[in-house]
Parts: sequence; structure tokens; C-alpha cells
Amino acid sequence: MAQQKKVVLKLLSMNDEKTKKKAIEAVAEIYGIDSIAADHKEQKMTITGEMDTFLIAKKLKKIGKVDIVSVGSAKQEKKDDKK
Repeated sequence: MAQQKKVVLKLLSMNDEKTKKKAIEAVAEIYGIDSIAADHKEQKMTITGEMDTFLIAKKLKKIGKVDIVSVGSAKQEKKDDKK
């Protein structure tokens, strides 16, 4: 079983609701995605799940220029302060 990943991308052509919808629809087809969040004002997409980052970038490249901001683990470890 693969590890949950969180991918943050910057899609430079995503500047309106129409392009945002196109980008979400293109990425939604990929197997293993749990959630997609997009903000057209900041031109950023955050995608979480067990998916191929390269495939996401390849799909979004058809819409416009894509910059991968970060790729990391979706789980955020919480420090246990109570001992």
C-alpha cells in the first residue's frame, strides 16, 4: 500500500472559475486521489491521496504552465505534549 501524499501545484493559467473547473476535472480522473482543493486567486491546487505526481503534472500541463510547489506526506505528525 502506497503512502498518502500531499501535492501543492501552481497553475499559472488558472485565473478564473472556468479554468479552475477544467483543472479539477482533469485531475479528478486520476486514480487514487482523495481530495482536491483549488484557489484561482492564488493559482494553487492542493491534492491529497495515493497518486502519481508526474501524472497530475502531465494532465495539468494541457491546461497551462505547471509549477510543483511541494510534495510531501499527507499525515502531519502531532507532538505529544502531555507526558
